[in-house]
Amino acid sequence: MGDAEQACEDLRDALRAAGVTLPSLGLDVASYAGSTPLALIDLGRCNVATARALTSALRSGQGAAR
Repeated sequence: MGDAEQACEDLRDALRAAGVTLPSLGLDVASYAGSTPLALIDLGRCNVATARALTSALRSGQGAAR
C-alpha cells in the first residue's frame, strides 16, 4: 500500500499546487480486498467549479514534462 499512498499524496500535492482540491481523493480500500490487490486511487466526486479548475490546470499543463 505504500506506493499507492505515496502516489495519492503526490497527486494531492500537485493538484494543490495547481489550485485544485479533490475533497474525496484517497485510496480505494476495497481494491485491496481481492486475491490480487489493485491499489486503486479514488479521485472521488467534485462540484462544477472544481471540475472547471481541474480542466484549466490540465489544459495549461499540456506539453509539460511527464
